[in-house]
Amino acid sequence: MLTKEQVLLKKLDPSAVASVLEAVADVQLHLDAEGFCLDVAITNAELTDLMRIPWRGQRWHELCIEEHKERAKNALDAATRTPNTPNRVDLNICATDSNDELPMSFRLIQPTDGEGVIAVGRDLRVVSDLRQQVLNAQHAMEQDYWALRQMENRYRRLLELTSDGILVVDEATGRVLEANSQANAMLSAEGQSIIGRPLPLNSTEIQSLLDSARETGTTSQRRIVLPNVPHGSDILVSFQRQNSESRYLIRLSNAGEDGNLQGMHFADTFELAPDAIVQVDSDGRIEHVNSIFLEWIAVSAPDQVTGRTLDNWIGRSTVDLTVILNNLKQDRPIKLYASVLKNSVGATSEIEISAATVQRGDNPKIVFFIRDISRRLTADHPLTERLPRSIEQITERVGRHPLKELVRESTDVIEALCIEAALKLTRDNRASAAEILGLSRQSLYTKLRRYGIGESGSDDQI
Repeated sequence: MLTKEQVLLKKLDPSAVASVLEAVADVQLHLDAEGFCLDVAITNAELTDLMRIPWRGQRWHELCIEEHKERAKNALDAATRTPNTPNRVDLNICATDSNDELPMSFRLIQPTDGEGVIAVGRDLRVVSDLRQQVLNAQHAMEQDYWALRQMENRYRRLLELTSDGILVVDEATGRVLEANSQANAMLSAEGQSIIGRPLPLNSTEIQSLLDSARETGTTSQRRIVLPNVPHGSDILVSFQRQNSESRYLIRLSNAGEDGNLQGMHFADTFELAPDAIVQVDSDGRIEHVNSIFLEWIAVSAPDQVTGRTLDNWIGRSTVDLTVILNNLKQDRPIKLYASVLKNSVGATSEIEISAATVQRGDNPKIVFFIRDISRRLTADHPLTERLPRSIEQITERVGRHPLKELVRESTDVIEALCIEAALKLTRDNRASAAEILGLSRQSLYTKLRRYGIGESGSDDQI
């Protein structure tokens, strides 16, 4: 069923349609069936000096950078196979400067009379610049968040790397809140996790040690005998109070043990990682992928993607990969960059991208870590009015709320701040804000209502 706008457009005469195209398009091309440019109309005067002129008489795929020539050919073939149906393709056009490129989005359509193909192009540089500004704002907001994440990761790694048993015990309930694998081995005869269970040290001697640490505020130490420790164990207890909650920090050291780490095994993280991992060269061409990435894009073998540019599968346009690579060339790692993943059958999913450059001699490699966030975006966890508005407020909740809740709130805060930043950059133009955020308009309206940002009506500001 046609929309009202489509019905009105059908009533326009050809000259009016041409006027509309001139108003909305930066470049208009008239191509024949073989892709030769029969006529060129550039309505954006700024592009005249940047593009390699003249285009007339050249095959249109020769105007593109080498990596996008095949994409341009396929788009033309699709337009000729489906007359009167627009076909979209995003291409990087060669600029006057041989080292520069112009990101553009084209719509190709063949009229029913079959007289060539019309290609209407829009300059994507403004979109690229806006996305770069949003990315800069995101970089600034993430610093404290990642500092907290890194601190928590270092904490957990230290717990597991130490040869001592480490426990965190709630003073009010006497239950174990945290315990590393070494403590679990020392205190659990059945090998079951002791987290959430009462502290398995309930002798009078141990209780006296806990009371001494609480009353004096100093570290108390004593040697005890444990069933799973042949040489006995030195137990050290300290007491910490924060706001209305109190914790015992307990360390169990094996008496007579040399402290060497044993039995540590590191799996092949590249292949076994739960997220997709892709290694590319400095131009974005794929060199290695893990099985998760192949599964997500519905490809059976790595050789089907090796050597091709990553923007064939990530990003709504070529802008995303270009922005990421440009930031990496400036030694700025990418963290949680919102984009989409496209598979070989046309389905898309929301993703977050983190990327970093690994220097190996004179041949740097770029590693992409891709996480599917579709489930997170659709999860029903409404934002409350008491949601913190800064990372500082979140860190103040440490010890009062579970870590999982703090991490979820941190993600919501960053998402809400990014939306506010996008609206500010676009002067509250929601259509433009949705585009630079990589969201549909309906999705943006949903998030506006969820976070209580502005009036989330259905009408866009133009």
